[in-house]
Amino acid sequence: MFFGGALTAMSQPVCNGDGMVTFQYKNDSARQVLVDVQFAGRKEMTRDAATGLWTVTLGPVAPDIYPYCYIVDGVSVMDPENPQYFPNEGFKNSLLEIKSADGSLPHDIRPVPHGRLEYIHYYSQSLGGTNQAVVYLPPSYNAGGQQFNMGDQKKYPVFYLISGTTDTEEVYYKVGRVNYILDNLIADKLAKEMIVVLPYGNPTKLLPVSPLPQMPGAGGAPAAGQPQTRFGGDVFSKDLINDLMPYIEKNYRTINNRDNRAIGGFSRGGNQALFNGLSNLDKFSYLCSYSSFTSTDIPNVYDNADDTNKKINLFWLGVGTDDFLYGNARDYMAFLDQKGIRSVKEFTSDKYGHTWMNAKYFLAKTLPLLFNKKAAEAAMQAGQPAPAATGQEQQFTPGVMARLFPRPIISPEYTEKGIIFRMKAPEAKKVELECEMLPLNIAMVRDSDGVWSAELQEYLFETFKYCFIVDGTPVADPSNMYLSPDRGFKYSIADNPMSPFNFASQKDIQHGRTAYDVERQEAWYMSPMPQQPQGGMPMMGAMPIFVQLVPGEGDTMESWFKVGGADAIADRLVANGAVRSCVLTTSRLDFMQQGQQMPGFQVKTLRADDYPTWTQRRRALVRLLVTLNRETPQTPQFPMGGQGMRRQRGGQGGFQRPMGGQGGFQGPMGGQGGFQGPMMPMQ
Repeated sequence: MFFGGALTAMSQPVCNGDGMVTFQYKNDSARQVLVDVQFAGRKEMTRDAATGLWTVTLGPVAPDIYPYCYIVDGVSVMDPENPQYFPNEGFKNSLLEIKSADGSLPHDIRPVPHGRLEYIHYYSQSLGGTNQAVVYLPPSYNAGGQQFNMGDQKKYPVFYLISGTTDTEEVYYKVGRVNYILDNLIADKLAKEMIVVLPYGNPTKLLPVSPLPQMPGAGGAPAAGQPQTRFGGDVFSKDLINDLMPYIEKNYRTINNRDNRAIGGFSRGGNQALFNGLSNLDKFSYLCSYSSFTSTDIPNVYDNADDTNKKINLFWLGVGTDDFLYGNARDYMAFLDQKGIRSVKEFTSDKYGHTWMNAKYFLAKTLPLLFNKKAAEAAMQAGQPAPAATGQEQQFTPGVMARLFPRPIISPEYTEKGIIFRMKAPEAKKVELECEMLPLNIAMVRDSDGVWSAELQEYLFETFKYCFIVDGTPVADPSNMYLSPDRGFKYSIADNPMSPFNFASQKDIQHGRTAYDVERQEAWYMSPMPQQPQGGMPMMGAMPIFVQLVPGEGDTMESWFKVGGADAIADRLVANGAVRSCVLTTSRLDFMQQGQQMPGFQVKTLRADDYPTWTQRRRALVRLLVTLNRETPQTPQFPMGGQGMRRQRGGQGGFQRPMGGQGGFQGPMGGQGGFQGPMMPMQ
């Protein structure tokens, strides 16, 4: 039975009015439970014999967002009742949000206009495969349904913002909350409107680990890349300049000059940002580093202080004095002072070191300075020298690197014969593999290093949810970065990178974009549109296929895409010519009950709960799209006034989501704007 049955989970931290936090966790199988939270470290919990709850009260602590997990009999597990989690290549943490009483925190979700987030995929020549990123668009981007006059459409500066080591491209959104911070600043007129691009800092991890037998339409597999360990000539840097930036500037309305580009990042991302910014001062003039430093050997930068200073509008460096990188960051600041390179320096001592509490704080300090030369110059003129060295500063050494990032375990590993799952749990007595489509769990075998493994010889090219059952406790795969975004317990996702419906196998094809409206909790995907000859704008043609994807019980707006692979399925089918352009959404489509509908327009619905597993749901989506494509497509008939399928705020027909400037999906695939009508030239 899926979900192991042995665990009864009733956990949710309680934030008390005095700043104390009570953690509570129910697990009848556990012998010992600790909570590991960044403001307190690891603390042992006590089990109440009457209720079965493991509890501990900690604090007081300031309002903020803190990562935490439970250590159950030596194994780290996420809070099974908390929907908020920390996306990461390795560790699995939940997020504790202690809200401010007055909504004064920079990341608070306030009743202001909200931007939207688009997940993009693009073929990277530098990577030799499909890369990915998240794009934040401000509330005004296509707000209210702009007219077709492209000359009237506003263009925006761009901030490239990079997460840290082992973080995914989602972290600055789901943990750093850049979207809410910027929404609030824009609403208060404290920051310029801008597009923010969140790249993935370790793109070689997206490549298959080893070549595998190909399925029809999968294409060849590139060789596996190595983890990101250096900068300059590396895959990330080449992709950023040669692949990602051109994609952004082609597909979004951007201002493409150095005064309207910024780059920044946290931890490794700060290193990547500084190195690429300083190496490309013809492209970037705003540079930000949060809890990091970079190379002191970048040609034509440090020994040409006058020229470098003229090119940089803002050089902003922040670090905590209790950060294990403080010594390295301070040394880099002192090096810049010695070379005569101007910079702004910011220090904290109350945010627990190398943490995302610091990353959010630094981000909120720098966003008001970006693309504002007057404010940036005032900050630069007020910059102070680096503090003198004491000899007691923490330093980042190879030993620290080895402790923080031990040799990874590969799981799942796809071979010609099957799928191997592994988990290190040396203290465990019994470990089983549980998969959603299997009636019984599979016993795993322990080796001399305490690594448990099991091989599944079926379902090689299927996509499914799974977890490990460690002495009765369900645990997500610690080595698998792909988590099912469920409301409760978050399973790991097995998805063969050589499947034709996995982005890793799709090679150089056009991709649609998936937009998430975090306010309405709905997702919108639109496939690439047919182009005019010689790369022209999208052209009028047959009515696109329109499918409403209804999430299942316990699913979120992301589930049909993160587990169901709806975007990857549609991209492949459209590229193969098996399906014409299509729109997929998890919206309830309440707005379609209002106003006139376009003749010939139909919505087909696919409900997740009609199928017991994601393998069956994905197959059902493929069948539905192919079947709908065989039906005679309708040519859109546009209402009077030339508004196409755009739904205006005044309610003039069509089926564009009435945004009122609040988000939703308006972005066109292959053009510069949004879903505002099929095959119509627009940006």
